[in-house]
Amino acid sequence: MSRVEMMAINDTGFAFDPMSGESFTLNETAVEIIKALKVGKSEREIAEALSELYDVEALDSLTDVLDFIKQLKSFRLVD
Repeated sequence: MSRVEMMAINDTGFAFDPMSGESFTLNETAVEIIKALKVGKSEREIAEALSELYDVEALDSLTDVLDFIKQLKSFRLVD
């Protein structure tokens, strides 16, 4: 189980990592991405959902999702 799967997140963007004790503030899009990752959605599925939710191009959304996941990896929150 990845650390992001164990994170507690509220709807206002406050996230808590119980493994490290660190907390984070997330924007609305980041909350959506992490919630989707927690239930096992793929990068493409997340991008498609965000594309519809925010009325943006799917390719732009995918780029943003991949960039955010790269950040999560740099914090060792996902594998």
